[in-house]
Amino acid sequence: MWESKVNIYNVFELRSRTLCYFGVGAINKIKDIASALKKEGRKKIIVVTDEVVYKVTGAWDVIEPALKENGIEWVMYTGVQPNPTVEQIDEATKMGKEIGAEAVIGIGGGSPIDTAKGVAILLEYTDKNATELYEQTFIPERAKPVIAINTTHGTGTEVDRFAVASILTKEYKPALAYDCIYPVYAIDDPALMVSLPHNQTKFTSIDAVNHVTEAATTLAASPYSILLARETIRLISRYLPEALAHPDNLVARYYLLYASTIAGISFDNGLLHYTHALEHPLSAVKPELPHGLGLAMLLPAVVKHIYPAVPEVLADIYEPIVPGLKGIPGEAEKIASGIEKWLFNLGITEKLSDFGFTKNDIPKLVELATTTPSLDLLLSLAPVKATKEVIREIYEDSLNPMS
Repeated sequence: MWESKVNIYNVFELRSRTLCYFGVGAINKIKDIASALKKEGRKKIIVVTDEVVYKVTGAWDVIEPALKENGIEWVMYTGVQPNPTVEQIDEATKMGKEIGAEAVIGIGGGSPIDTAKGVAILLEYTDKNATELYEQTFIPERAKPVIAINTTHGTGTEVDRFAVASILTKEYKPALAYDCIYPVYAIDDPALMVSLPHNQTKFTSIDAVNHVTEAATTLAASPYSILLARETIRLISRYLPEALAHPDNLVARYYLLYASTIAGISFDNGLLHYTHALEHPLSAVKPELPHGLGLAMLLPAVVKHIYPAVPEVLADIYEPIVPGLKGIPGEAEKIASGIEKWLFNLGITEKLSDFGFTKNDIPKLVELATTTPSLDLLLSLAPVKATKEVIREIYEDSLNPMS
């Protein structure tokens, strides 16, 4: 068992900073949140979302009356797109400054909430811009309060200290990790997710699978991050097919959302390594590539390469997907093929070559993975040393199906 391999002298952090309201009907807790903002004297806010999600989910039907009832004035930025950019953060920040926003509400999945986190920092550091923030030319210690209204079951950003944005001019997609951007409040209501499109249902759930695969196997992993990983994969393997077949099944949405949330807590504690560090260059170069799909393309190859270093952990947490593993190094090909088969059965059959990547692109991707700000930290936590050769091999193994 992997327990015997845990370094008991590794002092780790147990993190949980966000008050998250979870369950069907949780959106109604926005009334309590708005009341709390009023009591704190925060009567001007900026809402950060995209053109569709705040309406189609029904979230705004509850949020707007709550804000009005508490005399809270707002301005709304709806320009967030998948794989958000520093330009979008700057645009939203400008609107927030004009109204004198004292808090930020993000409505949506990872893109709007991550954008909201960037805005929350820049409303405090008014002489800085988003490029400076994501190039890490300064280290923020404060931000306006963030309220995360989550509408997908994948990112975990509603309960963690991470945010991501792209700097398109440099083809960078760095990540932030600051305590000041933990959302003060979060709402996880499965009823907001029944309208989630088929592909987003798949891709966001695979994002959660990757979060825990990495969090359970980093050099910072702990029994806590591994425990959460085990339950995350069990729940997703059970309920994702049901949600794909019956999108309005609230039980399936509930458990996928719960899996996503505990996956967010898992990697908030255990951190990440290869899959996210190698995916960020993919969607930085091709912003139209969904983050979760990029992760799915890489996952089998990443597991193949790290399995010999952490076979007990991966055999344990992947038991629901690839049963019967003994947790010995020689099973690397078996688990990688099993994960790929599971993804294919879900209809996620794309590999890097299907998205236009070729072997000629790999040197550039390797360079971006090793030079983009913040990704070096992720790679330093991998259970197998992240040399350029290993990174190249993972990209090459991800170009086409393994079998």
